[in-house]
Amino acid sequence: MAMLVVVTEAVPPRLRGRLAVWLLEVRAGVYVGDVSRRIREMVWHQVNELAENGNVVMAWATNTESGFDFVTYGDNRRMPIDFDGFRLVKYSPEGL
Repeated sequence: MAMLVVVTEAVPPRLRGRLAVWLLEVRAGVYVGDVSRRIREMVWHQVNELAENGNVVMAWATNTESGFDFVTYGDNRRMPIDFDGFRLVKYSPEGL
């Protein structure tokens, strides 16, 4: 089991309700929990099925240099990139 954090923005209430089944909503749109890989993959499947035009980032503890990994869904000014084997976040200024 590993710590999981999901942050949502502009997603339908149906997805928020589904996330609340497996995770605790500690702030509006911010969910945390300690779940298995199988549950994490099921949560991500639900995000892909239900997020519509919203955006989501999901991060979890893992055995990497940084100690975590993450995936994103939807358009956002912060996008993951790979830099020499490290996952970083590229920030695009508004209007570009």
